[in-house]
Amino acid sequence: MADTKPVVQFIATGGTIAMKVDPVTKGVVPAISGDDLMQTVPDAAKYATIEVNNFSQMSANYIDAKWWSRLTQAVDDALARPEVAGVVVAQGTDTMEETAFWLDLTVKSDKPVVLIGAQRNASEPDFDGPRNLLNAIRIVTTPEATGKGVMVAMNSQINAARSVTKTHTGNVDTFKSGDFGFLGEVWDDKVVFSRTPLRRQHIDIGTGDMPRVEILPMFGGANGDLLRYAVDQGAKGIVVQATGMGNMNVSMFEAVKYALSKDVAVVISTRVPNGRTMPLYGFPGGGKTTYDAGAVMAGGLNPQKARLLLMLALHEGKTSKEDLEAVFDR
Repeated sequence: MADTKPVVQFIATGGTIAMKVDPVTKGVVPAISGDDLMQTVPDAAKYATIEVNNFSQMSANYIDAKWWSRLTQAVDDALARPEVAGVVVAQGTDTMEETAFWLDLTVKSDKPVVLIGAQRNASEPDFDGPRNLLNAIRIVTTPEATGKGVMVAMNSQINAARSVTKTHTGNVDTFKSGDFGFLGEVWDDKVVFSRTPLRRQHIDIGTGDMPRVEILPMFGGANGDLLRYAVDQGAKGIVVQATGMGNMNVSMFEAVKYALSKDVAVVISTRVPNGRTMPLYGFPGGGKTTYDAGAVMAGGLNPQKARLLLMLALHEGKTSKEDLEAVFDR
């Protein structure tokens, strides 16, 4: 009888899930391939036929726009094949929320894509990688996972790409979605979804290099000189990690106006974990003054995700305030 199990492609890119303690340096370093990881989850064969793509083996801190673009192409290529039910991507957790949001914006298919990693390396007795990997395979072979967008699945919890963020440096319960909550959970007997993310859009990555977009933080005593420097160095977009609903001091505000005068797009995000930015406060540097000057509000996106959306929108040719607002309001 022919094997009718769905095909799942497992794209291994590195990260803690693929690392062990080096016996000489005692540091945690890359050591495990995607094929090695699959050996830790023999039960995966109950759910799918697994293909391994050893895409890379590196720290998540080395990821850049060119790498993300190549990953989008790899995911698109896999999902375009009718026999492939979904894709699981393993990477380091440090920038996982960025990769998840990038893929959510750029992957064409509605088939499920699940990102996983580990908080504990493979040398530790309670290594969390195998459970996360098996859970992800179960998620992408669950019919209800279709149309949910890109997801992050760690610690048996399923989060949406747009809202998820890393909240703890070491705890396995690190990925959360703030006020929005989980999409669902993985149980021993089944995968249970409780909601579907509504705020999604697709942006074609096109060709050529992505524009340079920088993040500049606001804090007590911040000086706008570094923001001006980023503009002078060729940045095409700036995301300000503002305070509260999108506020900053006069020095930063003057630097924002300088950027706008040079036709550099400025998006105002916030360092606050929950809520959104909006043009409310009218003192110099308040959200309303930067908005009136020409900046765009990031809404509920954190700075690192606002940067990705701005980068992709600029690359697509959206440069006016009206066009960028439409992108960030979706």
